[in-house]
Amino acid sequence: MKKTRSSDFSDRSSAAADARLKLVEAHRAAREAAEPTRLAKQAERLAVATARDQRRAEREQAKADELERVRAEAAALQAAADAAAREESEAREKANMDRATRVVEDEAARKAERDRRYANRKARQR
Repeated sequence: MKKTRSSDFSDRSSAAADARLKLVEAHRAAREAAEPTRLAKQAERLAVATARDQRRAEREQAKADELERVRAEAAALQAAADAAAREESEAREKANMDRATRVVEDEAARKAERDRRYANRKARQR
């Protein structure tokens, strides 16, 4: 079937403009109808993003707390090791000093004994 109506440029132009207008109106109507859904989805995405950021912050804080605890524990162990090394060093130094003192005392005692024997020998000779 052929169209019997003759269509000139102005008729086609006005029909195209009407079609575009209907498309724009249909788009606006669809957008307005979807607005509550869009807002709900946007709010949901915002809530999810906020929760994700909060969980990330909590994880980072937990990692920082754990790192601080490990550092404090390591510092305490290092301090204990340093104290033990210092005590050992002091004990070794004290033992060396005691040994040196005993050697000097023993040497003094030997000298005193030698001097006593010498004095006795000289006394017998006179």
